Amino acid sequence: MFNIKEKGLTGFGLKYLALVFMVLDHIHYFFEFTGKVPIAFSWIGRLAAPLFLFCFVEGFIHTHDRKKYFLKIYLISVVMGVIQSGFYFALSPAVRGDGFFPQNGMLSSFAILFVVMQGIEWIREKKWVKGLTALIVPLIWPIIAYYCVFVPLMNANNSTGLALANMCALSFLPMHTAIADGGTITVLEGIILLLFSYCKNKKIRIYAWAVMCLLINVGALAVMGMQLNVQTLFFDAYEWLSVFSIILMLCYNGERGKGNAKLFYWFYPAHVYVLYGLSFILYMVMQ
Repeated sequence: MFNIKEKGLTGFGLKYLALVFMVLDHIHYFFEFTGKVPIAFSWIGRLAAPLFLFCFVEGFIHTHDRKKYFLKIYLISVVMGVIQSGFYFALSPAVRGDGFFPQNGMLSSFAILFVVMQGIEWIREKKWVKGLTALIVPLIWPIIAYYCVFVPLMNANNSTGLALANMCALSFLPMHTAIADGGTITVLEGIILLLFSYCKNKKIRIYAWAVMCLLINVGALAVMGMQLNVQTLFFDAYEWLSVFSIILMLCYNGERGKGNAKLFYWFYPAHVYVLYGLSFILYMVMQ
């Protein structure tokens, strides 16, 4: 699974590496307030999301049961979204003393991307109505929701309705613009990986993703007028470091490999809330 030199990396090999990188990233995310966790944990952690995204797109392409694949991701994302909205509106005692609470919504990003990718597949099959609907609606849903739901509720000063609308935007009907962890950029990057996977040379999709990654992350800094110096690139806005995951993607041998698929579905939410709980306790102890 990890014999890179001779056989490359299987899908499970990439996932297990991504899992390790993710844990390092989240240790920094949850315990940064201590001042004891080096930022290098998050530098390494930038490799996690692209690798999971790459494996997710591969899974979409090769799975024999897309409905089952989607439901697993969607249901877990709904539960995590409801919990996150609870921190916003109902569970203030569970919010850490510095106002921090987990906003990890990568599975919601994947759920949106899944629908969009299915739309692209239907369009390729010339199922135009289903395809265009699945492709376009998730992308423009934030605009529809804002003008048709949020604006009327704000004008009516309906706080209860706004709370419920926000909960839906994070869970049952996720909006890519409302997701802090992944969101719009993840959806766009996933589309690139899928579209270029139709090329005969499968490595082209990886290069295309890398170009898009740099354009989005470094280009955004230039547009915002930020200086591209060491402080900016390594301490203030280091998302661009995710481009180095290309090295591992290029080691992918096209094989699924052996591993526990259920582990990845449940480890993500489990480790998020365990780490948050530990950080919550530690914060109280340190005060």
